[in-house]
Amino acid sequence: MFLALRELKHAKLRYFLIVLIMVLIAWLVLFVTGLASGLANDNGAAISSNKATYYVLQKDSDNRLTRSNLTAAETQDVAKQVEKSKSTNLGVQMGTITKPKQDKKTDITYFGIDKANFLQPEITEGTNPQTKKEVIADISLKESGYKLGSVVEDSATGEQFTITAFTKNNTFSHSPVIFVGWDAWKLIHQTNQAAQGEYNAVALDVSQNKAESLSLGSLELSSSKEVLQGIPGYSEEQGSLLMMIAFLFVIAAFVLAAFFYVITIQKINQFGILKAVGARTAYLGRSIISQVVFLSVVSLLIGNGLTFGLAAVLPASMPFTLSPLLAIGCSVLFLVVAVAGSLLSLYRVAKVDALEAIGRAN
Repeated sequence: MFLALRELKHAKLRYFLIVLIMVLIAWLVLFVTGLASGLANDNGAAISSNKATYYVLQKDSDNRLTRSNLTAAETQDVAKQVEKSKSTNLGVQMGTITKPKQDKKTDITYFGIDKANFLQPEITEGTNPQTKKEVIADISLKESGYKLGSVVEDSATGEQFTITAFTKNNTFSHSPVIFVGWDAWKLIHQTNQAAQGEYNAVALDVSQNKAESLSLGSLELSSSKEVLQGIPGYSEEQGSLLMMIAFLFVIAAFVLAAFFYVITIQKINQFGILKAVGARTAYLGRSIISQVVFLSVVSLLIGNGLTFGLAAVLPASMPFTLSPLLAIGCSVLFLVVAVAGSLLSLYRVAKVDALEAIGRAN
């Protein structure tokens, strides 16, 4: 480490430029990772944030809530097999809303729920609805000009509802969710229903053993993760972003390997002299690794700071989510990639012949 720090102090400009490149690469990797996580959250937060562990759907619905339609009798058969508090019906319907006497439309998703059960979202602003025409909405609707007390009009039916509360992290298919009770659900669903079913699913808050022991007949059981994957475009979107992140790490490995290898080539004579005076290859190798780790840690600290700083000023409409745990995971992977990129330099140092290096130096 002594040799590594002395060299960093001696060639400040060279290593400043390397740190700058590493900071930009780390920043890009972290930002794209945050976007991928944010898009995933924006696409299915209403599913991933609730307490349901399993869903009972119509068979051949491909785990898609919007394709499933269950009758009241079917949902009752499922409910009889579990505790009352562990089962609740769910209705899901895409729609658009407007403000009364205005033409601007906003895409939303209605969730029909029993407001006294575990699908009830946590309220962050406002008060619980007291009548059938009062609803809870995701806070992202504020970006469209809605606020507490605003009246929303369903474009298809003309039914009007009042927002009495907002909740966070409840979006579905990149649209804010409006939670309605069953009285309001029937007003919307009777006109817009695409099938004869009254509900889309039965949500269950049960263990895996209990869920798999249910007698479902013509229905099928899907886990919360499977339902999340079944949201249109979710898997494709995440697959593309994950591939992009993987390529960023691969590119980072090649770029860092090239930088460190070029620097190593420039110092071959010095390494040869050090070997001639008794320095062991292992010592020189530890010096290179220490240098790479030090530069990577400094770059990652700056990159993380820039990423979280930028996240703090991003507009709420930007789907960006980067948890500290995810940031640490990406940082550790980046550090591994940087060290792996330096292995070519280690190999070159190990092959240095002291006499040849001294000859070239002369």
